[in-house]
Amino acid sequence: MREDSVISINPKVMSGAPVFRGTRVPIQTFVDHMGSDEDIKDFFDGFPTVSREQAMELIDEIKERLLVTT
Repeated sequence: MREDSVISINPKVMSGAPVFRGTRVPIQTFVDHMGSDEDIKDFFDGFPTVSREQAMELIDEIKERLLVTT
């Protein structure tokens, strides 16, 4: 994982589940929300400790890690 990653994994935080760095908000919660019919604004309203910038950084990091460029 990149040192500047928006993802933090620490066994002492949320039992080691990946969270947004500096928060206790699991990445899984964001992923689940993205797969629902709810508006993204609802996610940020429900989890004000996660910024839009962090969400965009997460999406960029996912693209870097998982998508192969040709």
